[in-house]
Amino acid sequence: MEIEKIKAIIEAILFSAGRVVKTTELVLVLEKSEEEIHTIIKSMEEDYKANNRGIEMIQVEDGYQLATKKELYEYIYPILDKRTKPNLSTAALETLSIIAYNPRITRAEIEAIRGVSADACVYKLLEYGLIEEAGKVDLPGKPMTYKTTDEFLKMFGYRSLKDLPELPKYKLDSNQQIVIDELIEKEENTNQELDDANTHADSNPIESIDKRNIAENSESHSKQEAPMPEREGEELENKDQINKE
Repeated sequence: MEIEKIKAIIEAILFSAGRVVKTTELVLVLEKSEEEIHTIIKSMEEDYKANNRGIEMIQVEDGYQLATKKELYEYIYPILDKRTKPNLSTAALETLSIIAYNPRITRAEIEAIRGVSADACVYKLLEYGLIEEAGKVDLPGKPMTYKTTDEFLKMFGYRSLKDLPELPKYKLDSNQQIVIDELIEKEENTNQELDDANTHADSNPIESIDKRNIAENSESHSKQEAPMPEREGEELENKDQINKE
């Protein structure tokens, strides 16, 4: 089968499905290996970019979907969807971040991290389809756990949770407060530089004294060479003496 025909079939499948189509589904339909499917779709992505199309190919986990370009969203939204735009508060974003970095986390664990109730935020994120239930955990009361959805990945432009930014290293101090290791390391480096400078100065006391003496002598010499201004009375006496002579 020609490559162009395979591209047309993949495009038709993704357009009709309107969802993320798993690579394994395309393998069954096209009878091609996963590697071949990935290569063909990569070529399709380049075609869309080169022709400045209004759609693009996005990868979500182990599947693909046709989507409109995000920079065209403002033109599409008023026509296709009259609902209120999803608006995530700071608290909801914090909760979503915690779930993204801790898949299969319980509500109690979320609240322990944030220090406040997470009920409202969890309900809102479930309503928007950004998180979903991930099964119950084997703990007293069998609490429900949560994880992010493919909709979360699509909204924030990630292919998988592996693409999330790396969190800074941290540790707990004596008061059980979080301390960022990177800040500690920076402070330690600064203190070390100051210690090295002081050590260098202490190891050369003669040089330091000589520098101070040179500076003091220079200042004293400049003061001695500076002429003293004549007072007004002395200037008149000098002029009278010159005239008599």
